[in-house]
Amino acid sequence: MPELPEVETVMRGLAARLQGRVITRASVNRPDLRFPFPPGLAERLTGARVEGFRRRAKYILMRLSGGDSLLLHLGMSGRMVLGPARPNAAVLHEHLSFETDEGWRVGLVDPRRFGAVDLVATAAEDSHRLLAGLGPEPLEGDFTAATLSAALAGRHVPVKAALLDQRVVAGLGNIYVCEALFRARISPRRLARSVAGARAARLVPAIVATLTEAIAAGGSSLRDYVQPDGELGYFQHEWKVYGRVGQACERCPGPPACPGIARLTQSARSTFHCPRTQR
Repeated sequence: MPELPEVETVMRGLAARLQGRVITRASVNRPDLRFPFPPGLAERLTGARVEGFRRRAKYILMRLSGGDSLLLHLGMSGRMVLGPARPNAAVLHEHLSFETDEGWRVGLVDPRRFGAVDLVATAAEDSHRLLAGLGPEPLEGDFTAATLSAALAGRHVPVKAALLDQRVVAGLGNIYVCEALFRARISPRRLARSVAGARAARLVPAIVATLTEAIAAGGSSLRDYVQPDGELGYFQHEWKVYGRVGQACERCPGPPACPGIARLTQSARSTFHCPRTQR
């Protein structure tokens, strides 16, 4: 599933081409994805001007004239395809598309159909059922060591699981939690309540740095993810632990002097870490 850096990259790509443009034509090719599409979606999009964009966690909000926002979630395999409009263009697994007055075409392609599309009043975005209750944005000012400590205090689950809880921090996923915990030298096995305090003070800047670098690299291309223009992200080449079982981390000499990066399963997901330096 695309994580925060991938969603941010997609949003920026869409904004560069769509902001200020008018949707001249919209098409809906099925009634639903993970949830039913809102009634009259194509008609409500047609004629609207794209006023701006916002990302909340792993959701994209495209703000429209008239006071509505189009909410998009890419799910497991969804991607936005952006290119010049072509007559009678047919795209496999494309469920929603629209064209602009400048001649651009955007399509939501989702083979597994785990994504989501909805319309929500712009003024009430944060009250939407998918957004209400989300934790702080890790790249905004209210995400601090104090707020993270408060969210982790008293939690008797591994810190890895706690950070994947979207009520604790919005938008974090498996890859970037593994990478941030490595940077902060914190074991993914450590109970969340023991991270509050000094360890949280290390973890917050590690999360921010990991996400910032990943966004600058266009995200990590893993399976289905590409940017709206078809380009791949390349942050996967900068992974320090994720997917690197048995290799030496940048702090260790590696086998046989030390075991190298290890993999364990937590909450049915793979966790990668350095047992020697993450405590």
